[in-house]
Amino acid sequence: MHKKLAILILLTAFSAATYAQELQAKLSVMANRVGTQVDKKVFQTLQTALLTFINNRKWTSDTYQPQERIHCNFLINIDQDMGQNVFKATLTVQAARPVYNTAYESPIINFQDNDLMFRYVEFQPVEFNENRVQGTDPLAANLTAVLAYYVYVILGTDYDSFSPRGGDPYFQKAQNIVNNAPESRDIIGWKTFDGIRNRYHLVENMMNTQFTLMHDAIYSYYRTGLDLFYDNEKEGRAGVLNALSFLSTVNQENPNSMSMQFFFQGKSDEIVHIFSHADADEKARARDMLTKLDITNINAYKDLK
Repeated sequence: MHKKLAILILLTAFSAATYAQELQAKLSVMANRVGTQVDKKVFQTLQTALLTFINNRKWTSDTYQPQERIHCNFLINIDQDMGQNVFKATLTVQAARPVYNTAYESPIINFQDNDLMFRYVEFQPVEFNENRVQGTDPLAANLTAVLAYYVYVILGTDYDSFSPRGGDPYFQKAQNIVNNAPESRDIIGWKTFDGIRNRYHLVENMMNTQFTLMHDAIYSYYRTGLDLFYDNEKEGRAGVLNALSFLSTVNQENPNSMSMQFFFQGKSDEIVHIFSHADADEKARARDMLTKLDITNINAYKDLK
C-alpha cells in the first residue's frame, strides 16, 4: 500500500510539473490607507484568494515547464473604503522576461492602473468566466476581470517577444474582456471616454492595424536584440536600434499613443546600459530617437554622449 501511495505521489508531482501553469506571480494587497473600521484580515484573505486565482488557473493551451513560468508582480493598494464592501484601489502590474544565456530578466511590463473599483466579501469565491465577464454582481466581477485582462496583456507581450505576432491570441482575449466588461456607474477604465490612457486604449492600440509595427518592435527588442547580446553585443544592439526605428514610425503616425508609453515604462535604465558602450554614431541615433519617443525619461537619454 505504501509503495502504491509513493508511486501515486510521484506521478502526481510529475503531472504537475509537466502541466505547470503559465505564471509565477507574487501578489500583495496593501491597506495602509484604509481606516480601522475595516478588519484588515479581509485583505489577507483576498490576497491569498487572488494569488491562487492567478497562479493556479490555466490561461493558455500551451504546456509550460516550471522554469518557463513568467515572473510577474501584482500590487493592489487599497485607497479608499467606499462602504458596503466596496473598495477603490490602485493596481501596479510588473512582469519580466529572461534574457538568453544570462541570469538577467528584462522588464516587459511596469504599469500602474489607478481605476480599480471592486466589491469583496471575505471568503466569497474568486471567479472569472470569459463567456460571462459581467457576472451577477458587476463590482465583484470587476476585480477578476481587471486581473484577467492584465494576465492576457502579460501573455500577449511575452509571446510577442519570442515570435512575430505570437501574442495576438492573448491581446484578442484582453479585448474580449474590454468589450464585455462589467458595467456600473462606479466602474471606469473600460471605455474610450474613460480617459486617454486606460485598459480600452491599451488593447485597442495592440489590436489596431495602425500599430502593427509595435509588435515588430517588441520582437526585435527582445528576440533579435537582448537575446543576442551574450554572443554578439554589436548584433544585439543593432536589434534594439531596429526596434527603436519601428517605434519611431509608429510614433510619427500615431503621436503620444498609450502603447508607446506602455512600452517604455521601466526600461530607461536598461536602454541606457545597452548603448553605454556603443560607438558614437549608434549613441547619437539612439539618443535622437529616444528623446522623441520617451519624453518622460529624456534626461536619462541625454547622458548618451
